[in-house]
Amino acid sequence: MDISPRTNKMLAAVLYGKEQVKVEPVAVPQIGPGDLLVRVKAALTCGTDVKVFRRGYHARMIVPPALFGHELAGDIVATGDQVTRFHPGQRIMAANSAPCGVCFYCKKGVENLCEDLLFNNGAYAEYIRIPSRIVERNTYELAAHVSYQDAALAEPLACVLRGVEETVINPGDNVVVIGLGPIGLMFVRVAALRGARVIAIGRRPTQLDRAGALGAQVLLTADDSLNLVTAVRDVTKDHGADVAIEAVGSPQTWQEAVQMVRRGGTVNFFGGCPSDTTVPIDTQHLHYSEITLKASFHHTPKHIRAALEMISAGHVTARQFVNREEPLSKLLDVFKHLMSHNGHLKTAIIP
Repeated sequence: MDISPRTNKMLAAVLYGKEQVKVEPVAVPQIGPGDLLVRVKAALTCGTDVKVFRRGYHARMIVPPALFGHELAGDIVATGDQVTRFHPGQRIMAANSAPCGVCFYCKKGVENLCEDLLFNNGAYAEYIRIPSRIVERNTYELAAHVSYQDAALAEPLACVLRGVEETVINPGDNVVVIGLGPIGLMFVRVAALRGARVIAIGRRPTQLDRAGALGAQVLLTADDSLNLVTAVRDVTKDHGADVAIEAVGSPQTWQEAVQMVRRGGTVNFFGGCPSDTTVPIDTQHLHYSEITLKASFHHTPKHIRAALEMISAGHVTARQFVNREEPLSKLLDVFKHLMSHNGHLKTAIIP
């Protein structure tokens, strides 16, 4: 059966600049000898995409004009002459990046910091080209029972799994998660699965309800009437949390996270603050309390594989984090909605 594109044109979202995205006809990507052409079956919205839409670019990942979107799963419709591991008709998830494997940082085991990290965008489209390095290092066939939306969730989940690994979360730990967007909720889920006692902090009842359903045992509402640092210490017998995950990207919550952990505790600054932000830290508190400060960026192929295994086992599913489906033609409306409605979940774009 012929499953290749019927024409040389497709609909795709093109980022032109700040809040300028157009869904328009473009050429179907041409593939090279080691590439794949994939029919996108599901592409998920992401907080990073919302930031890129708002700012008009991402210095490391995407510079306009460019095809847009990076969380996807789909069907292979064509393969390059040198591809041997894959064939047309396979259901796959392709990550949005692949490290070079030979640079200083790859050899140090931190492939997410690769000096030549190859990024791939274009998931908000009917078809996407998967470049050869990603085909070789970070593309995976899906088990029959794994849905496209579940598989597309592997990319953000991999980022969370790397953050959890870097932070070290053990059974019985008190783990406070600040910010309950999709990423914060994933941290809640993964920490709960690891046997931690999760303290979830969010602004809206719906966010807190979701966190409770995902395993959080203590729910705290972030508003002006509650001192969150005091509240966390109250529910940890005045010791503070073993781990604090900041998933907001605010200088204020970065500072609060440091104050919420116990002596010897660890903070993960997962939420990225705006460019050129500086955050003052009490050096005496940091030194004499032996606080460890971590920051996590992106993922590695190992974490993509771990995320897919967790999804395949049913521990994390799209229905926990995706609450809408929209056609590609509605993408601009979706992003305007996401910009104006805090506490949103993900939307699945179905080209």
